[in-house]
Amino acid sequence: MLDIKRLRENPEDIKRALQKRSIPPSVIDSILALDRQRRELLQDVESLQHEKNQQSSEIGSLAQKGEDISALRKQMNEISEKIAQGSEKIKDIQELLMKEMSLLPNIPDDSVPLGDSAAENVVLKTWGKPRTFSFDPLSHVELSEKNRWIDFDKGVKLAGNKFTLLMGKGAILSRKLQSLMLDSASARGYTEIIPPVLARREILFGSGQLPKFEDDLYKIEKEDSFLISTGEIPLVNMMSHEIIEENDLPLKLTAATSCFRREAGAAGKETRGLIRVHQFDKVELVQLTKPEASWDALEQILHDAEAILQWLQLPYRVVTLCTGDLTAFTSSKTYDIEVWFPSMHKYVEISSVSNCLDFQSRRANIRYRDTDRNLQFVHTLNGSGLAVGRCLAALIENRQQEDGSILVEDVLKS
Repeated sequence: MLDIKRLRENPEDIKRALQKRSIPPSVIDSILALDRQRRELLQDVESLQHEKNQQSSEIGSLAQKGEDISALRKQMNEISEKIAQGSEKIKDIQELLMKEMSLLPNIPDDSVPLGDSAAENVVLKTWGKPRTFSFDPLSHVELSEKNRWIDFDKGVKLAGNKFTLLMGKGAILSRKLQSLMLDSASARGYTEIIPPVLARREILFGSGQLPKFEDDLYKIEKEDSFLISTGEIPLVNMMSHEIIEENDLPLKLTAATSCFRREAGAAGKETRGLIRVHQFDKVELVQLTKPEASWDALEQILHDAEAILQWLQLPYRVVTLCTGDLTAFTSSKTYDIEVWFPSMHKYVEISSVSNCLDFQSRRANIRYRDTDRNLQFVHTLNGSGLAVGRCLAALIENRQQEDGSILVEDVLKS
């Protein structure tokens, strides 16, 4: 969530920044009008409270002298009623203000390129050279069915459309990849966590999934809780409403979780198989840092995620998302890592790495105490390290042979 004080002090700057994310200036004007109304009412209530306190003292003094205080009591009751009415109005405006503020996305950093769509994302670098095949490469869907590694029909039978069932070497390889990712993160200083895959409404608000993206989540109605859509949700909120000592920063956390998302994209070749499903496994990398350290941490998480693809010898590229493709509501800047898929002749996203600045920590109330004993909001960062299913699919396609077999023995053995 943005700082309301920042909106008051720099409204035109905020308007220009959020216009890059298609937020019209009128939204900011509406929020500031509510804020002014709330503060004016607060002043009125405080003034009435002061008047009430004075009258209370006067009534006490006159009562001791045996004088008639009925008129003053009537006036004080009227003031009390005005205070109650004003307080109720403040509460209603505060709720509306919080609702409007909670729908504002993060401000894009000045280094984020301007653009309207993914076509205007900026390629930072490529790694590895896509393999040249002497035959027409098959998709991971065709290869998996041929080798009996994934059964898409049984996944649909068990849970519905966009669910899959891994079997045999497919299941083993998925587990091995997940272990590789976790071991790599642990070796790089991340503490491994096994969190719940259920989260309360407050927790999803803290990480920014609610209220905006409620329709994309799987909800447990009787408990008002949700299946998590990313491991970022529990990892960021582990420290919600807590104060961290500066010497304990950065906090580096990792977790392998199943993730659940209702929205699985439109039909098309790039959505087949494991590319876009309702349930998938992902290893998440999260850091909580001091503000001055967060941009270095962003580069570090990117490097940590890239290491897996380099170890697996999978060609990939890194792109900086432009303002029009900055779909992560909480992000100020995002890198996408895209791995090469031979069957599609294109790079496909396998990881997003984002710096959220203090956007999430304000929502979740995560602060640290600096050496001067002052409290400040931490910066939060997250990145996929990596999406296991997409990594499995990319490995299958890039390691395929002309007879349809898949050479992954080195990964299985190690």
